[in-house]
Amino acid sequence: MLALVSFGLVLTTNAAAIAWSVPAVLVAIAYPFTKRIISMPQAVLGIAFNFGIVIAFAAVQGSVPAVAWWMWLGNMFWVLAYDTEYAMVDRDDDLKIGIKTSAITFGRFDVAAVMGCYAMTFALIGYAGFRLHMGWPFYAGLAGAVGLAGYHYTLIRGRERMRCFKAFLHNNWVGASIFVGIVLDFLIQTGLGKQ
Repeated sequence: MLALVSFGLVLTTNAAAIAWSVPAVLVAIAYPFTKRIISMPQAVLGIAFNFGIVIAFAAVQGSVPAVAWWMWLGNMFWVLAYDTEYAMVDRDDDLKIGIKTSAITFGRFDVAAVMGCYAMTFALIGYAGFRLHMGWPFYAGLAGAVGLAGYHYTLIRGRERMRCFKAFLHNNWVGASIFVGIVLDFLIQTGLGKQ
């Protein structure tokens, strides 16, 4: 039902956005089946989630510029980070039933991998912001997100299930920090904040 509603929404845009929606839905359909085939199905989940960036750029600009792909890649690492935190919660159960996850694939390097993925996320999103000439509010929001990721390290380093789950749930604040920075930067750059 949601897929049909989404398709109806994309039909109100342009040909480029509609074209990108086709591989987006195919990847979304394929994702649940990858858990028994691919060692890091979180990457497929990231591809599915991140099509929103591609489709949005296509809908607004009629094409997908290079900066969109930098954002796409940054978000890919973010999905790997937070979904690995989630996979750390279910690792024992997943091993029993034979499902593959990034937490199992990374093994004893899972915490380092999560933090490395966060680092790549912030570097790539920061680079995208640089390419888009974002100002200090954006970087302040990004710095806030970095601080929150540091807090996640304190939660996941012991690999306790509920603390890993708390880190996973806490990612809405990581996204919110970046989002607020973008909004404030937009308001300042457009002068809307002065009116």
